[in-house]
Amino acid sequence: MQANKTSRIQEILLSNDKDISLFIKREDELHPFISGNKYRKLKYNLIEAKNQEKNTILSFGGAFSNHIAAIAYASEINGFNSVGVIRGEELVDKIESNPTLKFAKSCGMKFFFVSRETYRNKNDQSFIKELQNRFGDFYLVPEGGTNELAIKGCEEILKQEDRNFNFICTSVGTGGTISGLVNASDTNQKILGFPALKGDFLKEDIRKFANQKNWELITDYHFGGYGKIKPELITFINSFKDKFGIPLDPIYTGKMMYGIFDLIGKDFFPKNSRILAIHTGGLQGIKGMNIRLKQKNLPLIKV
Repeated sequence: MQANKTSRIQEILLSNDKDISLFIKREDELHPFISGNKYRKLKYNLIEAKNQEKNTILSFGGAFSNHIAAIAYASEINGFNSVGVIRGEELVDKIESNPTLKFAKSCGMKFFFVSRETYRNKNDQSFIKELQNRFGDFYLVPEGGTNELAIKGCEEILKQEDRNFNFICTSVGTGGTISGLVNASDTNQKILGFPALKGDFLKEDIRKFANQKNWELITDYHFGGYGKIKPELITFINSFKDKFGIPLDPIYTGKMMYGIFDLIGKDFFPKNSRILAIHTGGLQGIKGMNIRLKQKNLPLIKV
């Protein structure tokens, strides 16, 4: 994968009297299939896998995982076999009707479907040993891709010209992207993370990798938790697409941007703030979410 790739910054024009400037860094445009933070997280892991002379990449994910789709494609174009350990045994007969799994299969990924109970053992050495017995020697990438090499890749999101922003905002899944942003930021910048999951447990994970304390998690915009969505979020995502021409995914970036707009309205940001929101990609997940929305007779998300 190409090194030191730079994404463009797009200005979002806001009609407000608070003298606040909002921009979005289009990491989603880095690659059509390995977009956003997945591109960053996999860059050095793929290099390390080659250095270790591994032939197979193995990782974990759910039914509509951006990570699984990115692993499958990145492995294929870089000459690796790929294995996806997928949460949910019921999915074994639903590959063709699931856009993420169908895409990963088309990239040559082999699947191992496990129960949700078994999936919780993904970090246990005994389970990893079982996977090695089943699939042979492999290079292991954690769920969500977060490890030290992923942090190194995410540190490359911010460039010298980004130092004139007061606030850097990002969605948060496993904590890798925000950790990289913290490490690459100036001490006078504030890094705000918008978790897609309920709970405060991510703080400890971030502290393991972040080398500064200039960050904060904004935990009020998860919309019920990971994979949860509400009609007001759909409305916001679609109106954002209509107004600015930028698609947002419903799991991560949609919730972040909703939160930023809401916080601006609540005077969270001081006057004259310059805000940079990181678009971490994840757009492939919209197809899967729209299947669920259609089943619930809810409006669909625009791509």
